Amino acid sequence: MAHKQASQTPSATSIDRRQFMAGAAAASLTIASPKFARAADAGARIKLGMIGCGGRGGWIANLFAANGNYQIVAAADYFQDRVDGVGDKFSIPAKNRYTGLSGYKRLLEQDLDAVAIISPPYFHPVQAADAVDAGKHVYLAKPIAVDVPGCLSIEESGKKAAAKKQCFLVDFQTRANAFFIEAIRRVHNGDLGKLCFGESSYLTGRLGVQAPPESSPEARLRNWVFDKALSGDIITEQNIHTLDVMSWIMDTAPISACGTGGRKSRTDVGDCWDHFSLSFVYPDNVGITFCSKQYKEFGSQGGIRNRMFGTDGTLETEYGGNVLIRADGDKFYRGGATSSIYQEGAVNNIAAFHKSITEGDCGNATVPPSVRSNLITILGRTAAYTGRKVYWDKIIRSTDRIEGRLDGLKS
Repeated sequence: MAHKQASQTPSATSIDRRQFMAGAAAASLTIASPKFARAADAGARIKLGMIGCGGRGGWIANLFAANGNYQIVAAADYFQDRVDGVGDKFSIPAKNRYTGLSGYKRLLEQDLDAVAIISPPYFHPVQAADAVDAGKHVYLAKPIAVDVPGCLSIEESGKKAAAKKQCFLVDFQTRANAFFIEAIRRVHNGDLGKLCFGESSYLTGRLGVQAPPESSPEARLRNWVFDKALSGDIITEQNIHTLDVMSWIMDTAPISACGTGGRKSRTDVGDCWDHFSLSFVYPDNVGITFCSKQYKEFGSQGGIRNRMFGTDGTLETEYGGNVLIRADGDKFYRGGATSSIYQEGAVNNIAAFHKSITEGDCGNATVPPSVRSNLITILGRTAAYTGRKVYWDKIIRSTDRIEGRLDGLKS
């Protein structure tokens, strides 16, 4: 009974793999607005505003433009140089370029159909909520939030958008990859037999520093990926890729997590930890170990990997590597390489977002599994920070909010 209760929580009841098929927006159809019905017939493009124009924001803006069905007409970022980088490239008028912490609010006042939110995760919940309230379709980068209240806010924004016939898509690349989709479909079909245990890992080198560490509040914002409050720590901001695959495989919420971690190698910038080591327990006493690091490799084998061992076979996946199922007979699945997944996944999701908008598909099926995966990172993070076993039923009811410490930044 305890296992059943663990998966029947306020934030987990709506999370079902059948609601989400890897970025393909094919959930419950609603009636398309007359505007987009006409736009689709006429081949008109969706007017898009970019919220967040840093490294990934500028990169994904290129993909939206290359899709051919979007016109980037406005941009917002705290920093003028980043807004101008996107603005100059896509000929955005100076009056439609917005800076400062509240610049995105001025962007939302403009004549836009949709926004792509690629800002630091700390800002995602409020920016997404404001975008939905402003009547915009939302394309949101992972992770969706840095704390539990933020995750639940995104969950509510997704529901509110659906009720208003607005699309809300969360961009996970693995869930838009054909090999991942088919392999995990086979797992859910029982091809591994009874699940026994699994492994999840995210082992990489360190990231580059964007500004002199701790030199100013603005330098901290430029280096947000190293900041616990702004990023959610590496387990939420980076490791969510592999923990999302774990969640996708298991198709339910975990019961508990315990483990450790620390900050021993990368101590020159920010306050994020540089490694985690955890154990997750799922219903039917299925255990999955997780480890991550984000510092110099020293020649070790890294990568973003998941393995799931069953009584009849083994699933092996690697982000950017091979996906396959090792089993006898017709249960064997050769799968294939995913070397282009980083860009390919985003391209697929951008296309799915356009399709959802023009066809009026506002089921917003990517939101619930993204909420659950984000909450799993917080479950693991809390267990490591406290050194105690932490239970899912308790963590999802947490009201603790992370303070962004934004003093010294211009509004």
